[in-house]
Amino acid sequence: MQGQYCNQTIELLSCARSGNSSGNGSGSGFFNQSMVLCRNNFETSCHGDGEMKIYSLEILRITESLTISVQNLRLRPLDSIGNSSRIYLMCFARYGAMPLATLHDYSGDLNQSPLVIRFPKVGQWYISILALHLAKEIGGALSNVSKVCYSLEVQELECPLGKAGPNCSSERYMLQTVLRKYSTPFESYYLPDGGDVISDALNFHLEPLLSNYSVGGLDTWTYFLLDVPRGAAGGNLHVRLMSDRKMNYEIYARNGGLPSLINWDYYYVNKTRSSGDSVFFVLYNSSDEKVDFYILYVKEGIWNIALRHLNSTGDISDGQTTMSISLERCPKRCSYHGACKSALDTSGLTLYSFCACDRNHGGFDCSIEIVSHQGHIWQSIALIASNAAAVFPAFWALRQKAFAEWVVYTVSGISSGLYHACDVGTWCVLSFGVLQFMDFWLSFMAVVSTFIYLTTIDEVFKRAIHTAVAILTALMAITKATRSSNIILVMGIGAFGLLVGWLIEFSTKYRSLSCSMGLCLNRLERWPSREWLQNLVNTVMKRFRWGFVLAGFIALAMAAISWNLESSQSYWIWHSVWHVAIYSSSFFFLCSKVITINSGNRTPTDANYQLTQQDSLSQGA
Repeated sequence: MQGQYCNQTIELLSCARSGNSSGNGSGSGFFNQSMVLCRNNFETSCHGDGEMKIYSLEILRITESLTISVQNLRLRPLDSIGNSSRIYLMCFARYGAMPLATLHDYSGDLNQSPLVIRFPKVGQWYISILALHLAKEIGGALSNVSKVCYSLEVQELECPLGKAGPNCSSERYMLQTVLRKYSTPFESYYLPDGGDVISDALNFHLEPLLSNYSVGGLDTWTYFLLDVPRGAAGGNLHVRLMSDRKMNYEIYARNGGLPSLINWDYYYVNKTRSSGDSVFFVLYNSSDEKVDFYILYVKEGIWNIALRHLNSTGDISDGQTTMSISLERCPKRCSYHGACKSALDTSGLTLYSFCACDRNHGGFDCSIEIVSHQGHIWQSIALIASNAAAVFPAFWALRQKAFAEWVVYTVSGISSGLYHACDVGTWCVLSFGVLQFMDFWLSFMAVVSTFIYLTTIDEVFKRAIHTAVAILTALMAITKATRSSNIILVMGIGAFGLLVGWLIEFSTKYRSLSCSMGLCLNRLERWPSREWLQNLVNTVMKRFRWGFVLAGFIALAMAAISWNLESSQSYWIWHSVWHVAIYSSSFFFLCSKVITINSGNRTPTDANYQLTQQDSLSQGA
């Protein structure tokens, strides 16, 4: 059943082999072809205008062509007046899924001519038949008995065993699978059954297998079929040709059906390649004497590789060409510059393998050298040694006896150095995940601690703020630590901590100004707002050394610029600059604070109050 409401029936066509079709024999280069004939039940193949019927059939073998036609087209009821030849009987065919008028692989009007599909894929095919303009042709009025009936006929044309192509004139070889010893998971190579195998058991001579017949004297096609079982899907198909002379081959590959000039999944032609906008095709440095490419993560099923030999009228027996086809998990064993990893897909049925390259190499097979050994040493030194800049803020914090900040800066620099030592492959004192978390978390803590240090509050309040900040930054470090927005969030948390510290400092300093309601109102009336604002500005100006503040913001801007300039090629340069800039900015901000004596517990005096008190004491005496 199918359709929008699952109320439409799919009719399975009944098929039978009809024996050999007409042919001229092998003497002229043509071979007899066998045919599989599939038909529907005539009585059930009647439907009205705009009504769609769906049929299905399964192609079990490699087929040269699939021809869909209708026979005995007539109208119901039999006394209907109309011309059946003017009816549109649209046919839509699709491989592996239900065809629609707007979504199909092939289409045609069966009332005009049969629909021919060249080299269809092996598997399940679905055919939809849609009748149009039926009401118009039977008098302009549509009734419940106004239908069109027909007999659907589908012909599958097959070549004899070992033959393929137009008129079954080309050679076709089913390659046998040879498992590699001690390979886990599945790896294999493919050889022609009973062919001329070279001693290394991986290559075979190509010339004895090529087709001799040339269609029109232009070229010949030779087909190689190989089976990728379900357990081997997700591997990489490696195809290689080598010759002692200039080769003149075009290579076409297709899954499930024979490839042709207009129907292929991948091809290689004249040192160029195409994969239908797919990235799963990698061509190595091929030349006139060598062809070498990979089809990555192949699907299960029958794969067909066709060699088109151009200008085959000459003698193809000259020269020696060898061919090898193998199914590999990690291409070239990751070129011995990485580890072969595997992962199951969501269905749990297909195992995909890939190369996890070392720090110096890249590419799908780790064959691309990203950086030389000497360059790797310099990059490692820069990324690790740049964390020594943490000494500057740590030294200043220790000098001012700010022990909490000293611990944060010291441990942050050490953890960052250990993390980058592990990241570049030098040495991992702990697991990579733990070191990465420690690096980001303590870096966040160091930035926020710089802001909190700029306040003048009691240690008990600092400990409370540090505890809250530690929880927030730990959550940020454990969840997507590398996102760029974390920089803004950390700055925001630090600024908020600085504001909270100033509010605590202000409330602590002026809490002794408690007074009666009348006295407070009297003071508010006499409060000199302009003088108060000027005093606030003077206090802020005296609180900081503004030259160091400016230097801190410049270093912070440099850190932000270096963060944005980081790329895969220049990461080690700009990230090293980031280390130096961010620790230098912390050092400058620490130096900008002017150390003052906390007078929060000292009660400010009022001149008028002191004079009144002195007068009362003198009178009492």
